[in-house]
Amino acid sequence: MYYSSGNYEAFAHPKKPEGVDHKSAYIVGAGLASLTAACYLVRDGQMKGEHIHIFEKDPVSGGACDGRKYDVGYMMRGGREMDNHFEVMWDLLRSIPSIETEGASVLDEYYWLNKEDPNFSLCRATEKQGQDAHTDGKFAISDKGAMEIMHLFFTPDEQLYDKRITDVFDDEVFSSNFWMYWRTMFAFENWHSALEMKLYIKRFIHHIGGLPDFKALRFTRYNQYESIILPMEKYLKEHGVQFHYATKVTDVRFDVTATRKQASSITVEHDGQTDVIDLTENDLLFITNGGCVESSTYGSQNTPAPFDPELKPGNGWDLWKKIAAQDASFGRPEKFCYDPEQSNWMSATVTTLDDKIPQYIQKICKRDPFSGHTVTGGIVTVKDSSWLMSWTLNRQQQFRDQPKDQLCVWVYGLFSDKPGDYVKKPMRDCTGKEICMEWLYHMGVPESEIEELAEHSANTVPVMMPYITAFFMPRAAGDRPDVVPEGAVNFAFLGQFAEVPRDTIFTTEYSMRTAMVAVYTLLNVDRGVPEVWGSTYDIRDLLNATVQLRDGKKITEDDVFIVWMCKTLQNSKALASTTLFDGMYYELTFNGDKKELYFDAYKKWENKAISIG
Repeated sequence: MYYSSGNYEAFAHPKKPEGVDHKSAYIVGAGLASLTAACYLVRDGQMKGEHIHIFEKDPVSGGACDGRKYDVGYMMRGGREMDNHFEVMWDLLRSIPSIETEGASVLDEYYWLNKEDPNFSLCRATEKQGQDAHTDGKFAISDKGAMEIMHLFFTPDEQLYDKRITDVFDDEVFSSNFWMYWRTMFAFENWHSALEMKLYIKRFIHHIGGLPDFKALRFTRYNQYESIILPMEKYLKEHGVQFHYATKVTDVRFDVTATRKQASSITVEHDGQTDVIDLTENDLLFITNGGCVESSTYGSQNTPAPFDPELKPGNGWDLWKKIAAQDASFGRPEKFCYDPEQSNWMSATVTTLDDKIPQYIQKICKRDPFSGHTVTGGIVTVKDSSWLMSWTLNRQQQFRDQPKDQLCVWVYGLFSDKPGDYVKKPMRDCTGKEICMEWLYHMGVPESEIEELAEHSANTVPVMMPYITAFFMPRAAGDRPDVVPEGAVNFAFLGQFAEVPRDTIFTTEYSMRTAMVAVYTLLNVDRGVPEVWGSTYDIRDLLNATVQLRDGKKITEDDVFIVWMCKTLQNSKALASTTLFDGMYYELTFNGDKKELYFDAYKKWENKAISIG
């Protein structure tokens, strides 16, 4: 496996890998990473579909990428934001046929949609019961706060192992609009990993300016399950891939030596029957280790979603623990799932049933929510919410079978243990109706009408997810296994708890990238995996981010400081830098004989500590 950039290899079709007709594949889980692995096995690995088996403990595919109607109503645990530089995602979706548009790919319809209806928000935050918080596109961060961000940007990864964001930022950052935008958009908490925070800044430096109004984002037409998962599933089934639903992989055994690691068997449970499948070197195994939506619970309009973080035997975390116990290179799951109080948050899907609530939505987002076009453009954060509540209304309808006169609103709160501002209960103890009441209060609905509207004008389905941000917990090298550990001959790890360089977790791209790397490595596919977009190395993006982060404030002499200066005869030399978030320094040389000043600009590329002796 190797990386590539540019479009030379982007359009190339690799030759059929040697010996692939004699290989089989077993995939644990049917989430996005697993489906992507199967697609790459079919498309570029040219493996026969009937040789590919996907084991999924649930009755449907998709994993965290869900969205469907249950007996209690419409429900989406979360949503997915994409950007234009999800290189692996677009590489694959160009080959997945649309299930709605004849002759078009999923990428085609996505591209057309976001060209015709570009995303942006007209109200990023509210306060005081539905009033515009007037963040006005400003980051409102001090120069000291900007310097803290810059310092994090250039801190070597090794110095951030097991560090929390509170170890690198203080109130100069935490009190800014920047942090409000950031933590609510990406679901970061103050106690999460400083390393992940740094990786996010570097990965999305080209989108810093899009944080206040979401103009950098792109969304699918429908919910993620119907827009992404269903077309991939249809593609795979048409190629003969075997799906085994309600089937749980409870154990994987390995033969491990100093130089070689081989998955030797998997234990599978289905309909109360346990089977052991022996694996050879030609049987490729792809393992989704861990799981951010494991132990999720659902409520209803009149029942809470209980907080039940117990890790069930035979599920993703349990399986990973069994695997990790066999070799140190298989990761350390206990680093991520040890404290669900630090990794949980709740969401709820509110379905409006008449025309009484939509008027309040329109007042805030300043758009007709029934137009079929962009509505909120991303989340609207309630700045003064004790739950730190945010909500979003994507293009309607979000479900193909959703009635035209109904809206599906996604609401989430980062602090599920805090009492509400109107409903004086923790979010985790609230029914769907009570969560809707809290939301309506912050929307500016008159208090005399709140309970009536929550009861009769909406149906709300809450979800508790104890491990939804477990991958943000502080970590160090080796806590996540490499996609293909050193010495592995027939297995790989997939998803949010596998390690790939430079990319960021909690994105569709990350899951899909792990899958592409896994397939290309194990089959030795002779085509490059597109490297992570390199905006962090582009001076144009760095300079633009600097200007945006400072709210357009120009550099003055107060922002310049001299690092070093000397004078030899008539010549003077100085090294200077600035407080800007760009990592630049400058060399100024004055030629006293010619009365000329020479100016050189440099960018700090890397900072390493080298132990001598």
